[in-house]
Amino acid sequence: MSKTSAWGERETRLFHELTPDKILTAVESLGFVCTGRILQLNSMENRVYEIEIDGSPGSLIAKFYRPQRWSREQIAEEHRFLLDLGDAEIPVVAPLLFREEQSIFSMDEEGIMFSVFPKCRGRSPDELMDDQIPQIGRLVARMHGVGATRRSDHRLHISPETYGFDNLDILLQEDVLSDRVRDAYCDLVEEICTLSEPMFADIGVQRIHGDCHFGNIILGQSGFSLVDFDDMVVGPCVQDLWLLFPGRDEESKERFSLCLEAYEQMKEFDRRSLRLIEPLRGLRIIHFSAWIAKRYQDPSFQRAFPDYGTERYWSEELR
Repeated sequence: MSKTSAWGERETRLFHELTPDKILTAVESLGFVCTGRILQLNSMENRVYEIEIDGSPGSLIAKFYRPQRWSREQIAEEHRFLLDLGDAEIPVVAPLLFREEQSIFSMDEEGIMFSVFPKCRGRSPDELMDDQIPQIGRLVARMHGVGATRRSDHRLHISPETYGFDNLDILLQEDVLSDRVRDAYCDLVEEICTLSEPMFADIGVQRIHGDCHFGNIILGQSGFSLVDFDDMVVGPCVQDLWLLFPGRDEESKERFSLCLEAYEQMKEFDRRSLRLIEPLRGLRIIHFSAWIAKRYQDPSFQRAFPDYGTERYWSEELR
């Protein structure tokens, strides 16, 4: 994996070429007849639209991948994971298959890859009731059980190198660190990575969701579903658990324990990996700042993160 594999082999492009008529043309190339109604859905990294179509099922979701971020092989491994989960009857939103079981298509002139998904009805829970926490724990365990059945050779691996040192290189290359905090920030990142690297050494890794927070869990009429595997990675299973209950207070710890107990009803869990929670928390903060740095030429990122790069922003990151 190259150092910039999380962000694209070269500078990622914007979506200026992605106009409504091209969106509809792309979807209709798969055999659908669109009514012309398009609703843009919330997504920072990619462009995702609900498209109304003539006939059943009435609407579908079209996802257009940011150019030059993921390779076709990397997207294919995300889709393979989703299809494996679907085959195991685990509630996820897997891509629809066309043309000899293909799920990834290209807009020829623009080179933008896209896929089509069924619409998943439901909402992200603001908070889980105590009786719902075990359901989530068992669901994540079942996901990990399937994740362990196949290798992923192209997706990013979570480690102090990829999420720490490589992302620090990006922040320095993009020159977004303020002069006042640059040395302190670099020293802190290096300390986090150096201290945590031995802690990862003997912990097993596999296909995981990678970004398994409440915003990527949908509660519908039939129960919980896992969505948005765009940040699927190879990493320790604990990554998908601590993100559900990231707090350090006693209530969060109790809810995490309840979730883990339910998880272990379905799948063995290496409790040594609990020592990775704080390193993973630090690495995620570094990773997030590097993500913004690589996307800040995109006006949508400038609107979403107006304080990015300021003294206040970096002081808060250091804290």
